[in-house]
Amino acid sequence: MKGLTNIRRIKCGNGNCYILEENGNAVLVDTARTKYREKILSACRKTNIRLIVLTHAHMDHCQNAAFISEKLNVPIAICKADEELIKDNMLQPLHAKTLAGKAVLFFSVKSFYRDEIPPFAPEVYLQDGDSLEKFGISAKIVALPGHTKGSIGIDLGKDGIIVGDALMNMFYPTVSMLYHDYEQMLESAKKISGMGERIVYFGHGKPKKNRDWAR
Repeated sequence: MKGLTNIRRIKCGNGNCYILEENGNAVLVDTARTKYREKILSACRKTNIRLIVLTHAHMDHCQNAAFISEKLNVPIAICKADEELIKDNMLQPLHAKTLAGKAVLFFSVKSFYRDEIPPFAPEVYLQDGDSLEKFGISAKIVALPGHTKGSIGIDLGKDGIIVGDALMNMFYPTVSMLYHDYEQMLESAKKISGMGERIVYFGHGKPKKNRDWAR
C-alpha cells in the first residue's frame, strides 16, 4: 500500500475520530457523540470526504453518522455484523474484568439506555481484506471482533492502524476493557501485535507504538 498523505485525529472528549486524506480524497473514521457534531463537520468541510467508516456501532462512535452523512452527502460503511446495534446498542451485551473496565461499563450501559442514535442505513458493508482504494485511500479493512461482533480496523500499512475499541488507551494502553466476546477480543489484540512496528490509532486515547498486546 502507498503511504497516506495525512492522518488527522479529531479529539472528541475521551474519544477520537480520524480523517484519512490522500491525493485530494478523504475518509472519515467514526463520528463521535452529538455534542461534537459541529467540530467534526467543520473539519470534514476542509477536505473531500467520500465515505464515513464506522469501526463499530456503539453510539460514542456513530451518533453523528446520520447528521454528517446528510450534510456531506456521503455514504456510511459498517461491518454487517454490527448493523443490529444501530437500533439497540444492548443487543450485544458487554462485559468487563478490571475495576477500570467495570467503571467504564457502568457509564457505557447507562448511556446506551439514555441516549439515542439517529437512524441511518449503511450503504456500504465492509469485511476483512476490503480495500478503500475505491474511495481514494490506500488502506484496507481488518476484522477485529471481540469488542463487538462486527468491530473493524483500518490497516494503513507503514503509516499505522486504526483499531476502534479493539484496543484502548483511555487510562493506559491495553486490550479493550469492554468486550462482547473475550476470546475473540484477545485474538484481535494478537492480530494487531502481529502487524509489527507501526502506530496504533485508538478509538479512545492518544496514538501509541504497536507492541505485544497479549502481555
